[in-house]
Amino acid sequence: MRPAVGEELPYEIAASDVHAPEYAVSPMDPQQAVADPTEISSQTQAAVVFDETGKVAASTLDDSRAGALAEGAGRLLGAAREIKPGEGELIQLEAATQEGSVFLVADGATRIAATTAPEPTVGLVFYDLKSALRSIAAKPKPAARKRGAPAKTTGTKKKTTTRRKKTDAS
Repeated sequence: MRPAVGEELPYEIAASDVHAPEYAVSPMDPQQAVADPTEISSQTQAAVVFDETGKVAASTLDDSRAGALAEGAGRLLGAAREIKPGEGELIQLEAATQEGSVFLVADGATRIAATTAPEPTVGLVFYDLKSALRSIAAKPKPAARKRGAPAKTTGTKKKTTTRRKKTDAS
């Protein structure tokens, strides 16, 4: 009977947390994160990252328009949180008009708002905005060490021998 894979190849088995969500996103500066949704999706026209006080961290707009979008989105989130049904915290919303939509996603104190053309693909816009927020929040992690990695050698060579070919005795 052969040993279990974990015993036979311990240096090739990765740590159990390698697929944890924090490893799935590369850390990114806010300006790049806010630019990605507008570059990736033709539906997103403008985006702004801001905090709960309305302070803009990054935007695809000029300063005055970015501040106005952040302030308006913050008020919209506040009003929606006052009237929302249920017990859970409101973390995303869409306000649609005939001219287009405003999307907002909140993650703790960080928020991202975006404007789109009329009738956007709602799920895709929310996905892009949530991905942008995750990439801002992601902290660089040190590389996970694999369990059971072989110990470093001390420089002594292992003796090797050549196998002899078996001869057929019949």
